[in-house]
Amino acid sequence: MDRREDIREFLISRRAKISPDQAGIPSYGELRRVPGLRREEVAQLAGVSTDYYTRLERGSLRGVSDSVLEAVASALQLDEAERAHLIDLARTANTPARRTPRRPSQQRVRSGVLRLLDGMSGAAALVQNGRSDVLAANLLGRALYADVFDSEVSFGHDLPGAPPNQARYLFLDPRAGDLYPDWNVVAGTTVAMLRLEAGRNPHDRALNELVGELTARSGLFAALWAGHDVRIHTTGTKRFHHPVAGDLSLQFETLHLPGDEGQTLFTFTAEPGSASASALAFLASWAAAPSATKDAEDETSRTARSQAQRLQPGPGQDRTTT
Repeated sequence: MDRREDIREFLISRRAKISPDQAGIPSYGELRRVPGLRREEVAQLAGVSTDYYTRLERGSLRGVSDSVLEAVASALQLDEAERAHLIDLARTANTPARRTPRRPSQQRVRSGVLRLLDGMSGAAALVQNGRSDVLAANLLGRALYADVFDSEVSFGHDLPGAPPNQARYLFLDPRAGDLYPDWNVVAGTTVAMLRLEAGRNPHDRALNELVGELTARSGLFAALWAGHDVRIHTTGTKRFHHPVAGDLSLQFETLHLPGDEGQTLFTFTAEPGSASASALAFLASWAAAPSATKDAEDETSRTARSQAQRLQPGPGQDRTTT
């Protein structure tokens, strides 16, 4: 990835998001040729010269002090994730680039973490790295993300033994739109997390190849990537439309594993007594059932879905809601 270009596009995109009113700059009704703030206005807010800020926005962060970065971040009203990303961009700008980025070795999940996953019987849990590779999952986690583990596109064709990749599934498998009712939100968050990881590890060959592949194969990914948005994903609610368990609304929590840099533990639980809790319990029993039983249940579910689809009104017909 081109560091200078990343820095330039990130700062320009953040400057375009701040209006003069938001920055406390009177506009006096004048017509403006650019969205957001002008360079000289950001420079004034940050307390630096226009020439100096222009040099920063052209991608030259080498030798920039922490105080200047903080001043620019405040002028652009960056949030926590955006500030961290700017600092990462500056840090890597001051680090000599490798002539040949090395492919990282396969990340392994420690046995103690695997036992922890298996002990979480009431929660779906998985371990993921910054590239969105799923490195490990407990039984319920594999059941919840069965489509990701079963999808051929989740795995890189030139990487024998590679783990499934959430981003590759999300943008290249058409079933992802069925699994995630809020596909647009999930897609935006996934790309923003990859952007943040690219700022931290710009020389990660596997990450660069993943971004290159998705940019070439998915126009939606390319458009989101060009937005330069970044996000820290810690907790929230995620909705699923599971082929076996139906609709689930699950609360997720994330825990970074300090002993395993770059690995994050994700857990998904349901509100006690809710319909999602019943669906998650059903999914757990389905996951623990023998293969023959699951195959029969899958066939029953497919038949039911097929019948339901035939009963749905066709294009142009009214839908009755309650």
